[in-house]
Amino acid sequence: MDPSLSNVLSSAEVQAFASGFPVMVMHLAVTLLLLAAGAAVYAMLTPWREIALIREGNPAAAVAFAGILVGLAIPLAVSLSVSTSVRDITIWGVATLVLQLLAFRIVDLMLHGLPQRIKDGEVSAAVVLVGAKLATALILSAALTG
Repeated sequence: MDPSLSNVLSSAEVQAFASGFPVMVMHLAVTLLLLAAGAAVYAMLTPWREIALIREGNPAAAVAFAGILVGLAIPLAVSLSVSTSVRDITIWGVATLVLQLLAFRIVDLMLHGLPQRIKDGEVSAAVVLVGAKLATALILSAALTG
């Protein structure tokens, strides 16, 4: 092997990448699984079936579900950034999902007329719902770092 290539492969940067990359992939995979689980639980908890409505071409349902994904991802991303192990990510990720799903249900109950309006395809109702859920996600994320 070429000595210069050997020097590059044994450099501290390459060694750090070789040891850190698998850990990063594992942390990413755990966080993405938590996001998928959170989205699935939310879909089961909603009074309307967003996925079916999206398949039917309902733009309000698509906006609302996109907001849910982002709203769940924000605290998960913060949880990922402050965690140091898969166990940490799992514990804090599950905690943030539970709190976020609880907050989402409270928002749904407070804005009680919105589910039917979203089902009817009213994008303005979906935007209000997304705004409330993103605000909740940001506040929860700040609490994680605080």
